[in-house]
Amino acid sequence: MSPSLSFSVNRSPKFSFQGEVKKHGNSLFNANPNHLKFSFREKPVSTTLTPHAVATEIPTHWYNIIADLPIKPPPFLHPKTFAPLQPQDLSHLFPDELIKQEASNERFIVIPDEVIDVYRLWRPTPLIRAKRLEKLLDTPARIYYKYEGVSPAGSHKPNTAVPQVWYNAQQGVKNVVTETGAGQWGCSLAFASSLFGLNCEVWQVRASYDQKPYRKLMMQTWGAKVHPSPSSITESGRRILEMDPLSPGSLGIAISEAVEVAGLNQDTKYCLGSVLNHVLLHQTVIGEECIKQMEDLGETPDVIIGCTGGGSNFAGLCFPFIRERLKGKINPVIRAVEPTACPSLTKGVYAYDYGDTAQLTPLMKMHTLGHDFIPDPIHSGGLRYHGMAPLISHIYELGFMEAIAIPQIECFRGAIQFARSEGLIPAPEPTHAIAAAIREALHCKESGESKVILMAMCGHGHFDLPAYEKYLQGAMVDLSFSEDKMQASLANIPHLT
Repeated sequence: MSPSLSFSVNRSPKFSFQGEVKKHGNSLFNANPNHLKFSFREKPVSTTLTPHAVATEIPTHWYNIIADLPIKPPPFLHPKTFAPLQPQDLSHLFPDELIKQEASNERFIVIPDEVIDVYRLWRPTPLIRAKRLEKLLDTPARIYYKYEGVSPAGSHKPNTAVPQVWYNAQQGVKNVVTETGAGQWGCSLAFASSLFGLNCEVWQVRASYDQKPYRKLMMQTWGAKVHPSPSSITESGRRILEMDPLSPGSLGIAISEAVEVAGLNQDTKYCLGSVLNHVLLHQTVIGEECIKQMEDLGETPDVIIGCTGGGSNFAGLCFPFIRERLKGKINPVIRAVEPTACPSLTKGVYAYDYGDTAQLTPLMKMHTLGHDFIPDPIHSGGLRYHGMAPLISHIYELGFMEAIAIPQIECFRGAIQFARSEGLIPAPEPTHAIAAAIREALHCKESGESKVILMAMCGHGHFDLPAYEKYLQGAMVDLSFSEDKMQASLANIPHLT
């Protein structure tokens, strides 16, 4: 029997945060000051973990990094008029409370009790030291990973799916629609919808729909209706299929299909799994827990690493640490890792662009490859998005983080090392963080530095085994990035000053 450690977490708060609350003005980025306190729940929870895992309490507030940025991010623009977006411009897509969160300058936003009650199914998630991986690499570095794969859907995505569905249910919405790449987000929204009694319809990118059939079955088990994208159901999908009947699809296309359906049906709202501010906000429970866990261990991260597609997993871990960095308490290197086949941060331009292919979404200033860009069908379907979250793009421009791109063969090689030492099979997306952490650990082996490396392990790969089969059979290839294809796509973005 493997050794385990069972203990109760003392919920007596050791500290509180004093933060600003600002009321919503007429535009998405206007506000006035007020104040609130941030503290943790005091209800004890018994937890059983391995000796190298650390638990903590569930935060009671989400953290909004916009409140602490020295320069506020550029506003979203209306997709037709190019005027600054107003809250009412989003009312056909989102419930009122999510629109307020999207526009908020509040530092901390209260998590509803009903949402925390669902979070308790899997939160707090463990912070685990990868001692066996350290030994395998023969590195003096100490590697920790925050593991989000313990959620019912197997990833970090329910952190935002649950509140999004709850806010929709509170407003009387009956149906929600969305897109999904690898299927992690679609599964999470289906799970949350089943808890709160909403109907859920998902457009899954065709490449992932074919590669990952069990994700589709998982969504259907939770009651969702699933379509491959592009589909013949929507005008957006039919237009793509007319141009390319064999299109592998993209997140941009799938977003267009879901947004189109939401816009045509008054009883239907749209839910998004990444990119927008309110989504990144909900994910900060990851970093808030992790800060306390690292403090309990007496560790301070020197390098924080996360994979990036739309950016929610990366933001969820890193934004609370960036807050502490801005306070001068810590000074870690914060590194985003993206696939070389879809490198929006490292190859894209910082410009206003649409979030979807059919130009139905607001214009957002972000690092983009162009809304028409269709990446090659890499196995990390969740990272095949043409743009980066506007808030992450803004923070990248401010110099608070860096970015690299890694090809998928190196990522899966690292995933095999991780699986054979730590036992967990990662989803293809966090293999990028693992590969980058291994690079850093081997650099420490050469330099003799005993850095603390913290990485985001955002989900398990139990439904991604065909990708591992490709790698193990030697059939995996590093798919290319086309500069010409990107330039052709960028020629179609709005040219705004």
